[in-house]
Amino acid sequence: MLSLLIPTYNYNISELLTSVHKQLELAHIPFEIIVFEDGSTSPNPSYTHLKYTKVITSKNNVGRVKARKFLAEQATYNWLLFLDADVMPKNPTFITDYLAQLSKGYDAIFGGFYYKNTPPNETLMLRWKYGKTKEQVPARIRNKTPYKIIISANCLIKKDLFLEINKAMNHSKGYGFDNLFAALLKENNCKVLHIDNEVHHLGIENSLRYLKKKEEAALTLLKLEKEGLITAHDNDLLNLYTTLKTYYLTGVGRLFFKVFGPVLKKQLTGKNPNINLLQVYRISFMCYHS
Repeated sequence: MLSLLIPTYNYNISELLTSVHKQLELAHIPFEIIVFEDGSTSPNPSYTHLKYTKVITSKNNVGRVKARKFLAEQATYNWLLFLDADVMPKNPTFITDYLAQLSKGYDAIFGGFYYKNTPPNETLMLRWKYGKTKEQVPARIRNKTPYKIIISANCLIKKDLFLEINKAMNHSKGYGFDNLFAALLKENNCKVLHIDNEVHHLGIENSLRYLKKKEEAALTLLKLEKEGLITAHDNDLLNLYTTLKTYYLTGVGRLFFKVFGPVLKKQLTGKNPNINLLQVYRISFMCYHS
């Protein structure tokens, strides 16, 4: 009935596996857990003691998109629960809360993210602040624009739909493809539901590394826009870029980034980053590289 799929790269998922396996057994449903070691140089320990659990190892790192596609192809059941390696269910009813939605006619269900209230080490502030303000959003708000905040790190989706959408995501490694995933859900008129069934996001990168990921995501967005692969969407950043492009203002954004980019970068990677400035940095970065 349910295939739990976890791609991982150099991340210990022992605690996560123990938690979700226990919940799945208590739910008394047919299930399987498939772990994909995506070229890890520090593989996880053996999980042969856990029933209905298997680990598939790849010698090479293929990236998130291809790893998830491979996992979906290996899955036995028609509902796929994707979890990233660096998360942990917030509630002991995590699995049953998802199962309660299966008969309601939705194609994909998103549980959301949760971040601890205590600020982390100052070198991690950008990722933590962004998560608290932009990702930790109640389901009642997410459901108003269901294709806007799509977090595939905690997602329950029909197998046939996921594989169909994945045909249009034939990309190599990269960061930022949740934007395309969200756009394809909207383009295909998929019935999406958001619920308050969060996972703690534990793997918080340092600010400099996260800013580089946001730059990579912006470049991915530019590439998708240029190739006409992302049309129907609710992406604020892309909407803003399209507006600037329409009014021939990308040159202004390019100049702004050239002059103020280093200053913004220093602020964003400092002790007290301003999340509003992150949006300014990203849009001017897109203009600079357009």
